[in-house]
Amino acid sequence: MKNIVKILLADDDMEDRFIMQDAFAAINLSEVPLLVEDGEKALEYLADTHASAGVMPSLVVLDLNMPRLSGTQTLRELKSKDAYKDIPVIIFSSSLNVIEMHECKQLGALSYMVKPFTYEEYLLSAQHFYDFCLKKHSFPEFNSLINNFK
Repeated sequence: MKNIVKILLADDDMEDRFIMQDAFAAINLSEVPLLVEDGEKALEYLADTHASAGVMPSLVVLDLNMPRLSGTQTLRELKSKDAYKDIPVIIFSSSLNVIEMHECKQLGALSYMVKPFTYEEYLLSAQHFYDFCLKKHSFPEFNSLINNFK
């Protein structure tokens, strides 16, 4: 049976969502990302998917600064629920705040990525997210990330 990869990405910036969708399409993976505009929508999606016994995402990618439910708040909710606590979560933010990195690590995020600056970097990020789901890529550990920004 073919491995079904779905990546749930929550980001309030419509342009960032569009670029990420385009990046996945450019690498022939347009069916992989599930894009929502905030953490609240991400939790709703997961609840609906869980209730309908659909395919749960292999990875959740959260923007840090979102209205209604921030990336940190969403992460806290995900890790507090048995149904979702084992889904890997990557924080994907334009912020380089070491304090926020520590908090995300404490809450159970797998890693923290700074959003790309170029389209080529978006392509690479999309490929890395996908490859991670296939166990062909690993993200830097928090300790090495935090040490890089001290």
